[in-house]
Amino acid sequence: MGRTMGVDRLDGGWWPRSRDLAAELGELIDHLPASCGRVVRARFSPPDWDPAPGAVAVNGGGHVTVDPLPGDDAHVIVLETSDLAVLHVLVVPPGFSEDQGAEALLAAATGGNGHPAGELLAAVVEYPDVDPADHWEDDGGSWWGDREAPSFRSRVRG
Repeated sequence: MGRTMGVDRLDGGWWPRSRDLAAELGELIDHLPASCGRVVRARFSPPDWDPAPGAVAVNGGGHVTVDPLPGDDAHVIVLETSDLAVLHVLVVPPGFSEDQGAEALLAAATGGNGHPAGELLAAVVEYPDVDPADHWEDDGGSWWGDREAPSFRSRVRG
């Protein structure tokens, strides 16, 4: 992970292939870079998953405590590490198309993101034909000239 974690609203994205948290979370944790620290707890959004266990097995014979997030934090999983880091990770719905998933992951991993996960995913669904490789980098200029940008980043929040 090439940027500092905990600075932006989202620290990255994850695109599980099913709603089975026990199977999917173990894979995510087993593949996180060692620099993130050892994940000891995961808090999840219950609407995103089928019923979840209280703990998930990970490589090396260990386990991670799993708890639901309070409130309405849909499409986010919060990973807490033994190094006291807290990572907020976008959960891309398994049913997204390849283009939608790629755009959502890129947006979540782009430095400077400040939008909630649900808002980010709504923009991806609303503008399905946007090429993520062309439009998530922000150097302060206009991406779209005089046209309205097909991205939540151009909207004024009220």
